[in-house]
Amino acid sequence: MSVPSLRNLFQANRYPGRSVVWARTLDGAMCGGYLLTGRSQASRARALRLRDHELVVGPTEPAENDPLRHYVAAAQRDGWLVFGNGEQVATVADRLLEGQPAAVALDGLNYEPDPPIFTPRITVIVDVSAPANAWFGAARRSLGDRTSTNVLTLSVRDLAPGDAVLMTTYVSDGHRILTGEPFLEGLTTAADQEELLDELWEALDPYYRVAAATFTPHGLAKATLRHQG
Repeated sequence: MSVPSLRNLFQANRYPGRSVVWARTLDGAMCGGYLLTGRSQASRARALRLRDHELVVGPTEPAENDPLRHYVAAAQRDGWLVFGNGEQVATVADRLLEGQPAAVALDGLNYEPDPPIFTPRITVIVDVSAPANAWFGAARRSLGDRTSTNVLTLSVRDLAPGDAVLMTTYVSDGHRILTGEPFLEGLTTAADQEELLDELWEALDPYYRVAAATFTPHGLAKATLRHQG
């Protein structure tokens, strides 16, 4: 079975919602990526900003705080890098600082209370001292009538240069929106962090893309950022 390119995966999904990516670029460096897309005016009026050791999603203009749209998307704390699509990032980071193992820190999370979509909470944990390994977590609602949360935990190990793993909250043609696949594997041709950002940004549908960032395990404060407009 052939592995698709990151570019093809995103081009086939016009509206992926929010996405997390963990990849090894061709220079051998491990890189994370966080991507925002939006349909509504409120979702599109957002930006990614660096604040201390955090990457924050906030409004582009003064607005009432909306925890489903405004949150810490990535945090670097005492040897851990955590990034994801909501307030669970801070929760998971706190659990890691308390000494909980990664799989335990990802447990007990819930999907977002936004019917009828019930957006998954997607999270990545990286041990900065061993960045070849990462843990992905997804808190997802059942496709049936059951309201309890399905929690998926994925351990990703020893990515080769060019390998990437990602989660998206949605899969959509721009009209019908479904919960994204549990996880996807892809290939990148990016030589480094900056080229990975270029590759991801160019693959997003310009109509929906809002912001994106790429960063290394040790270098969240030096993340590269991109914004629509």
